[in-house]
Amino acid sequence: MEARASIKMDSSVITSLSLSFKQVPPAAIPAFLDCVLSSTGVSPSALFESLIKQFPFRFEDTIKGDKKFDSDDCNHIASLVAGLCHLLKNFAGFGTEDNHNAMQLFVWRVFIPLMKMVRAYDLDLLNKIVESFFDVVIETSVLDILGVSLVPFLMRSVGVSMGMLQHEDSDFIKWGELLLPDSFNSLNLDENYIANLSGSFPIPLSCHLLNLILNAAFQSHQEASKVETLATGMLWDLCNTTERLLSQSVEHRSCAVSFLLPAVFKAFSSQSSLKISHQGNMHILSRNGFQKRIWECCKKLFSVGSIERRDAYSVLSLCLSSGSWTDGTESFASEKDAVVFDLRSERELWDEIKKGLVVDESLVRKQSLHILKSLLSISEVSKTSSEKKPEENSVHRAMTRKETWAEKEAKSLGVGELYGSVGSGLTSQQQWQAFLLLYEMLEEYGTHLVEAAWSNQIDLLFKSSLRYDGSLKSDFNNSHHGDMETPDEETGIFNWLEVLWNRGFRHDNPLVRCTVMESFLGIEWRSYKTCTQSMSQTFILGPFIEGLNDPIHHKDFGLKGIYTSQTIEGAAQYVCAYTSCLNPKNGVGFLINLASLAKKQSFGRAGFMAFVQCIVSTAYVIGGYGDKEIRHLEDGFSGTAHEPFCEHLSQDDMTHILDVLKFVAESSRQHFNHKYRIRVYQKVLETAASVVNPCNVPLGTLLQFVSAIPREFTDHDGSLRKIMLEWLQGCNRKISNSFCTDGTRLLASLYDYLKGFISDHVESFDDEDLEAWESQTKRWARVFFLVINNEEHLSDIIMFVQNSGLNFFQEKNHLERAPVKFLIFILSMLLELQNMQDGISVESKSCIGSVEKTGTQIVGNASVIKKKFAVVLLSILKELISFADSSCSVFWSHNTVDNGALPGSVIGKLGGPSQRRLSVPTTTAVLEAVTSVKTIGLISSYCAQATSGVGELKLALNFFWKFTQHTISSQICNSDAAAEVYLAAFEALAAILNTFVSLCSARAFNLLENDNTLLTMVDGEFWLQVSIPAFLHNINHLLTAGLLVRSRRAVLLSWKWLCVESLLSVMHILDARRIQGDRTSFFLDNTVKSIFQDIVESLENAGEGSALPMLKSVRLALGILASGKSSLDGFLGVDTQTMWQLVKSCWILHISCKKRRVAPIAALLSAVLHSSLFSNEDMHIAEDGHGPLKWFVEKVLEEGQKSPRTIRLAALHLTGLWLMYPRTIKYYIKELRLLTLYGSVAFDEDFEAELSDNNDARTEVSLLAKNPDPELTEVFINTELYARVSVAGLFQKLANLAYIVEPASQNQDCQDAVLAGKLFLLELLDAAVHDKDLAKELYKKYSAIHRRKIRAWQMICIMSLFVSDDIVGQVMESLHICLHRNNLPAVRQYLETFAINIYLKFPALVKEQLVPILKNYDSKAQQALSSYVFVAANIILHAEKIAQQTHLRELLPPIIPLLTSHHHSLRGFTQLLVHRVLFRLFPPVESTSSHTISLEKLSFENLKSYLDKNPDCSRLRSSMEGFLDAYDPSTSATPAGVFVNRVEESEFECVPTCLMDNVLSFLNDVREDLRASMAKDVVTIKNEGFKIDVAPICPLIMPATDEERLSEPSSLDFQKKITLSKHEKQDASSTSVLRNGETYKRLFEMEKEDELVSQLLRSRSMEVERLKSGRQSLILVASLVDRIPNLAGLARTCEVFKASSLAVADANIIHDKQFQLISVTAEKWVPIMEVPVNSLKLFLEKKKREGFSILGLEQTANSVSLDKYQFPKKTVLVLGREKEGIPVDIIHVLDACVEIPQLGVVRSLNVHVSGAIALWEYTRQQWIK
Repeated sequence: MEARASIKMDSSVITSLSLSFKQVPPAAIPAFLDCVLSSTGVSPSALFESLIKQFPFRFEDTIKGDKKFDSDDCNHIASLVAGLCHLLKNFAGFGTEDNHNAMQLFVWRVFIPLMKMVRAYDLDLLNKIVESFFDVVIETSVLDILGVSLVPFLMRSVGVSMGMLQHEDSDFIKWGELLLPDSFNSLNLDENYIANLSGSFPIPLSCHLLNLILNAAFQSHQEASKVETLATGMLWDLCNTTERLLSQSVEHRSCAVSFLLPAVFKAFSSQSSLKISHQGNMHILSRNGFQKRIWECCKKLFSVGSIERRDAYSVLSLCLSSGSWTDGTESFASEKDAVVFDLRSERELWDEIKKGLVVDESLVRKQSLHILKSLLSISEVSKTSSEKKPEENSVHRAMTRKETWAEKEAKSLGVGELYGSVGSGLTSQQQWQAFLLLYEMLEEYGTHLVEAAWSNQIDLLFKSSLRYDGSLKSDFNNSHHGDMETPDEETGIFNWLEVLWNRGFRHDNPLVRCTVMESFLGIEWRSYKTCTQSMSQTFILGPFIEGLNDPIHHKDFGLKGIYTSQTIEGAAQYVCAYTSCLNPKNGVGFLINLASLAKKQSFGRAGFMAFVQCIVSTAYVIGGYGDKEIRHLEDGFSGTAHEPFCEHLSQDDMTHILDVLKFVAESSRQHFNHKYRIRVYQKVLETAASVVNPCNVPLGTLLQFVSAIPREFTDHDGSLRKIMLEWLQGCNRKISNSFCTDGTRLLASLYDYLKGFISDHVESFDDEDLEAWESQTKRWARVFFLVINNEEHLSDIIMFVQNSGLNFFQEKNHLERAPVKFLIFILSMLLELQNMQDGISVESKSCIGSVEKTGTQIVGNASVIKKKFAVVLLSILKELISFADSSCSVFWSHNTVDNGALPGSVIGKLGGPSQRRLSVPTTTAVLEAVTSVKTIGLISSYCAQATSGVGELKLALNFFWKFTQHTISSQICNSDAAAEVYLAAFEALAAILNTFVSLCSARAFNLLENDNTLLTMVDGEFWLQVSIPAFLHNINHLLTAGLLVRSRRAVLLSWKWLCVESLLSVMHILDARRIQGDRTSFFLDNTVKSIFQDIVESLENAGEGSALPMLKSVRLALGILASGKSSLDGFLGVDTQTMWQLVKSCWILHISCKKRRVAPIAALLSAVLHSSLFSNEDMHIAEDGHGPLKWFVEKVLEEGQKSPRTIRLAALHLTGLWLMYPRTIKYYIKELRLLTLYGSVAFDEDFEAELSDNNDARTEVSLLAKNPDPELTEVFINTELYARVSVAGLFQKLANLAYIVEPASQNQDCQDAVLAGKLFLLELLDAAVHDKDLAKELYKKYSAIHRRKIRAWQMICIMSLFVSDDIVGQVMESLHICLHRNNLPAVRQYLETFAINIYLKFPALVKEQLVPILKNYDSKAQQALSSYVFVAANIILHAEKIAQQTHLRELLPPIIPLLTSHHHSLRGFTQLLVHRVLFRLFPPVESTSSHTISLEKLSFENLKSYLDKNPDCSRLRSSMEGFLDAYDPSTSATPAGVFVNRVEESEFECVPTCLMDNVLSFLNDVREDLRASMAKDVVTIKNEGFKIDVAPICPLIMPATDEERLSEPSSLDFQKKITLSKHEKQDASSTSVLRNGETYKRLFEMEKEDELVSQLLRSRSMEVERLKSGRQSLILVASLVDRIPNLAGLARTCEVFKASSLAVADANIIHDKQFQLISVTAEKWVPIMEVPVNSLKLFLEKKKREGFSILGLEQTANSVSLDKYQFPKKTVLVLGREKEGIPVDIIHVLDACVEIPQLGVVRSLNVHVSGAIALWEYTRQQWIK
C-alpha cells in the first residue's frame, strides 16, 4: 500500500511539475523544487529519475520533424535543466555510485541531446545549459566522470571534423571505441538512441566545452589524483590537437585560437612544465616546448596565404599576451622548464612582423603592431612629454610658418622630451617609442598630425642611429642585459624605418604621401653610406618604385614641355647613392632586377619617367661614370671617376638588360607626346651606352633593341643620333679594351650575320616568313648604316651584293637555291637608303611650314652611298630580270595547279592578307615572282634617280611593259586557284605601276618617251586609253566572279585601288607635261570619268585599308578633269548630283573608319573640297537648301567637335580655300563663328607623332590648301587654339588684300573680301549682344562661358580693320552695350582694345560719344567707367600728332575728377593712367618764377609730382612695371598680337594678365595685409577676455536685436553719424546760417523716432531672452570650420534642435549672402558666439571650469562610438576642420572623443552632416532623460 501511495504520489508530483516548469523562471526553480521536496517527501533521486524519464524534448523527435524551439520552449528547457542540475547537487548525500550514474544519465539523456538540438537555434539557451551543467560539475567534483564520458565524446567530435577515424597512439584519451553498446548497459539506453547520438558536435561547441572542462580540471586538480590525471592527460591531448587544428581549415584554426590555445596557456600559467606518464613512458610537457611547436606551425602558415598569415598573427598575439615574460612574474626560460626557447631570438619572427606592418589588410597591421609592442614590452607610447618644458633654442635656423607650426604640433605629440637630444644619443626604448609613435600616426591620427611630426621624428630617429662618421651605431649589442632586446642588433632601429616609409608611400591621404616622399628624398644619402647600403633591395624595388609611380609627387610634370620633377631628380640621386654603396656583383644584380620591373608593373606617365631615370642613374654607376647624374651622355661621358662594374656583367646579363630596355622603349610608344618619348628614348640609350657592349651581345638582340628606338630620333639630324653612333662605334669609352673602339668588330658581326641569313636555304615559305625576313633585314640595314662612318666600310657589302647576285641569278636551276632572301635583303637596303633620303628632305623642309634647314654633309654622304649602290645594282639587274621573267611564268602557266582545283589542305583556309589559298609549292613560286618584280621596280626607281644606266633601265621597262600587257590582257580565270594566282599578278602589277609613277620624274621621263613604253599606240589610240578600261573590266570581273572568298576579295580591292591611284598619277603627270596649247591628250576625259564614277560607286562599301588610295584617286581624277580649265562646271559626270553622291559616300567611308588617322582625314578634305569644285557657287547653295560642299563642311565641323585633329585640318584647308575664293565666305558665316568659338582642352599628342612617323600623313597635309599664315600654323597646328588662329589669319590676309589695294584698282575678290569681313564682324557682335552665353554677366573665371567670351572678342579685335562708315554706328552701339555689362578683366581688355582702335580710326566719335560718357559722374557702372578711362588714356597716348592735342583737351579734364573716386579700383586705375599721360605729354616746367606759370599748368605740375612721389602710387606703379610701355592697341588687334605676343606663363586662351587684373591684385594684397593686421589686434584684445583671473562672459552676437548696443548704459555720451537725404543736402547747401533752427527741429524729431525704436528693440530683446531660456545646454563649437555652406547648415541645425549657442571664428560671416541663403534666418534666432581659432583653447578651458564636458567629434584610437556614449547635460561639442580634423593641442583639452559608426568604403562625413547627427543624438538622449 505504501509503495502504491508513493508511486501515485510521484505521478501526481511529476504531472504537476510538468505544468509548473513552463510557468516558473529558471532562477526560481531551486527554491521551487526545495519546496516540492520538503512538502512531498520525495527523494531527489526518485524525482530526478522521474524527470529524466518524462523529459519532454526527445532528440529523435527533433531529428525526424526538424523541430525548432520557440521562446516558450526555450524557457521550458532552461527551467527543466535548472531543476535537474539542482537535484544533482542534492545527490551529495547519497552513495558515490548513484551520484556517478545520475551524472552519466544526465550527460547522455539530457546534456548531449540538448547540445545537438539547441545549437542552431538559441545561443543564449545553450550558454545557460552549459553554465548550469558546469556549476554542478565543479560543485559535486565529478570531473572524473566526464573524463570517461563527455571528454572522449568531445575529442571524437574534434577528430572527426579533421577527418580522423581513430585516435592516435600518442593520444592520452582513447575515443575510438566511445559508443560501444556495452558501456551503456547500466543506463538502459537502447541501440536506436545510441545510434542517434553517434553524430558529433560542431567543432566550435566541442572546443568550447573542452576549454571549460580543462579550466575546471586545473582549478581542482590538487583535490583528487583522478582529476589530476585527467587534467594532465587532457592538456597533453589538447596540445597535440591544437597543433593539428592549426594545419587545417580556417574554421579549425579559429577554434584553436578562440578556445583551445587560451585554455592551454592558462593551464601553463600556474606551472611551466608538467610530467605525464603515457604507455609506460614518462613525458615532459613544457610551456616553452609547446611555444616552439606553435611557432613552427606559424612559420608554415606564413608561407601559405594572406588568410593563413592573419591566423598566424592571431596565434602569436595570443602566445605573447599569455607569456609570463611580459609581466615579469617568471622568466621565460626558468628552471622548471626543460626546453629553452626564446621567441624573440627568432629572426623570422621579426621579418614576419615587418611584413605584417606593411600589408594592405588593416587587421593584420594591427595584430603585427600588437605583437611588436608585446615583444618590446611597450604598452603605449608615452604622451606625457608634452607637459615637459622643451629645451630652448632647439632650432638653430630660420623656420617657415609651416615648419614652426609643425614643430609645435610635433612637441605636443611627444617629441618634446626627445627633440634636441640627438647629440647625447637615444636609448633603444626611446627609439622604439618614436617609431611606434610615427607608425600609429600613419594608422590612426589625422593628416595634419602626420605632417606636423613626421620630418622631426624621422630626422631624430635617423641621426640617433648614426655615429658622427655616418656609420650605424652598434651599441644595441649591449642591450641584452636590459629588459628589452632589439630585433636588429647590427643596424638597430634604422632598418625598421623602411616600414614607416613603406606605409607613408601608400597612405590614403595624398598630402601624407607627399610629406613622406619629400622627407625620404631630402636625406643626404651620400653622406650616410652605411645606412644607404643597409637598405633592402626589396624596399627599393617595391614600395619606393611604386611610390614614384604616384602622380601626386609630380605636380609640375609635363608643364611647358618639361618632363621631370623634383621627385624624379631626388629619386635619381638616391638610386645613384645606393648603387655606389653596393659591391660590383650586387650592383649588377640590382640593375637587372630594377630594369626587370618594366615587365612586372604598369606605370603612369610621370612614374614611367621616374622609373627610367632610376634605371639610367644606376647604369651610370655600373658603367663607372660616378654617382652624379650625367644629363647628356653625348657630352664625352664626363663624370666623376668611378670604378666600373661592367666586367662583372656577363653576356647573358647584357642580353637581359638590352631586352628589358627594348621593352621599356616600346612601352613609351603609348605616350604619344614627342618631347616625352624622346626623353625616354634618350634615357634608354644612355643606359645601354653605359653598361652594354654592343659587340658582346647576340646581334639579333642588338638589332631588335635598335629597332625599338624610332628612326626619327636616330636618322640624320635626329637628337639621339650622336648617342647611338658613339655607342655602336665604341667612341669615348672608359675602358677601351672592353668595348669596341671603331665599330669594326660590330661590322664583322653584321657581315657574318648577313651571310648566314642569306645562305640559310629554305625550300618553301609563305607570306608570314617573308614578313619576318623583311623585318629582320630592315633592322640589319638600319644598324649597318648607323655603324659605317666612311666609304671604305661599303666595299665589302658592295662586293657581297655583286657576287651573290651573280651567283644566284646565273644558276640554271633557281629552285635548288631560292634567292628570295637575297631579294628581300636588296629591298630592305633600298628602302633604308630611300628613308635616309626622305629623312633629309623632311629635315630640310617642313611639311606645313617654310623653315629650311641645311644638311650638306648628310646629303653628300647619302649621295655617295646612293651612287655606289646604284652601280652595283645595275650590274646585276640584267640577271635579275631574266630570273624574274622565268619566275613570272607562274602567272600565265595553265599547269600551276592540277585541274585548277584547290588542295584539300587549303580549302579550309579563310584567307586574308597573309594567307594565300594555294598549295605550298605554288605559294612559294608566286611569292618568289612577286618579290622579284618588286625588287626590279624598286631598283629601277632608285637607279633612275642616282645614275644614268639607260641600257639596263630599258631592259627593266621592257619587262614591265611585257608584264603589264600580259596581266591586263589575260584570260578570265575559271577556278579558285587560278583566281588566287591572278590576284598575285595584280599585286605585282601594283608594284610596276608605282614604279612608273617614280620613273615619271623629270630625270627619267625622257627615258619613258624614248622607249615609247607609255606612249605606245594600239589601234590608233594611246596605250593608256586602251588598257585602263580592260584593266577595270578584268579586275571587277574577278571581284564579282565568286571565285575568291570574302577576305581575299578585300585584298584584291586594296590592290585595285593602289593600281588605280598609280594609273591616275601617271595620267596626271603626263597631262601636266603636255605642251601648252596642244589639245592632243594621252587619254580621253571619258576614261577619267569612268574611273571617277567607279570610285564614287565603290566608296560607300570600301574598307578602312582602301580609304586612303581611293580618296587620293578622287583628288587625282578631279585634278585631271580640271586641268586647263577654271572649274568643272561644264563637265558631264561631275554635276551637282554626282557631287551629292560623292560627298555622302565619302562621309559614310569616313565615319566607318574606327581610327581618325591624319592621312585619310587630310585626303578626304583635299579630295571632296577640291579647289576646282569650291569655286562653283552651286556646290555651296541650292534652291532647296545647302549645296553638297556646304553639307559636307557642316558634317566635318560637327564631327570635329569630338575629334580635335579633324577640326584643325578642316580649318587649315577651309581657310586656304576661302582665301582663294572670298566670294564663298558669305555662305559659311555660321561655320566661321563655330571655328572662332571652338576650343578643346584635349591635346592631340598622336598628331605630331603621325606627322613625324608617317610619310603619307606628311604628304597629305602638304597637299591641303595653302594656309593664310604658315608661321602661325606651324606654332598652333596641334593646339586647341588653331581653329580660330586660322580664321584670324584668314581675315588678316583678306583685310590686307582689300585695303592695301587702291579703291580704283580693287577687283571683285577685294570687294568680296570686304563684304565677307563686314558680315562676319556684325555676326560676332550680334552674338556678343544677344547670344545666351556670350551676353551672360554672371559666370565663373576659367569657365566655359568665360572662354567663349574671350574667343569671340579676340576675333572681334582682329576684325576691327573691317569697320567702315556704313557700319560704324551699328558696331559702336553693340560695343557700348557690352562695355556696360559685367565682364571679367580678361574679357574687358579685348573690348577696350577694340574700342581704342575704332576711336583712333574715327576720331570724330571721341567728342560725340566718349566725352559725354566720361562726364556722366552719376554713372554707377564703375567697371564700365574704368574701361572708358583706359580707352580715353590710350586714345590720347596713341593718337596721331595732329589729333593728339585735341583729344587731350577733350578727354583729360573729365578724367581728372575720377582720381578722387570712392571706388578704390577706379581711383588706382585712373592714377596710373593719368600719371602716364602727364609724363608723356607734359614736359617738365622750367625753373622760372612762380607768377609766370599759369594756374592750370601749376596745378598739373603739382598733380604730376604727387602721383610720381607718393609712396602708395609708386608701389602701384612699380607693380605694373613695363605693362603700359608694352601695350600697343594696333598690334594687339592682329593675330600675332593676340596669339603670339603674349606673356609666356599664360596658358589660358593666350590671355595675358591685363592692367585691371594687376591693379585689383595689388589692391587686394594691400587690403589683405591691412585686414590681417587688424585681425591680429582683435585677437589680442579678445584673448584678454579668456584669461583665468578675468572671466567675463563671451558676448553673444544677436544680429536682429543689436544686443550689445542695448546692454550699454543709456547715460553714455556718444556721437551719432547723421546721413542727410538728397533733398536735405540741397536745402542745406542753399540756405544761410540763419536757418539752423529748422535743422535742430529735424534733429529733435529724429531723436523721438530713436526712442521709439529703442523701446521696440528692448521688447524684442526680452522676447529673445525668453526664447533663449528654453534652449538645451549644448554649445556647438565650429571655430575650426571655414566653409560658409557648412557654417550656415550648422546654424540651421542648432536652431532646429535649440542648441545653447554656436561658436564660430568670425561672427561677421552671418552677413554673407550665401550664409543667409542656406541658414534661412536661423542666425536671427540661434545665439552666435565669436571664438577665434587662436582663442579656442582658452575658451574650452574656461568652459571646463564652468562645469561643461568638452567633447570632440573625431576619429582617434580611443574614440567612443556615438551610439554608446552618454552625453552629459552641459556639453561643449567641438567640430574639426573639413580635412585635417581637430588639432592635437585641442585634443589634449578634450574630455572624450566620439565618432559616428560607419559601414561603407568612404571613411568620412561632411562636417555639417556629422555635427547634425551628433546634435540629434544629444537631443534624443536628453528627451529620454
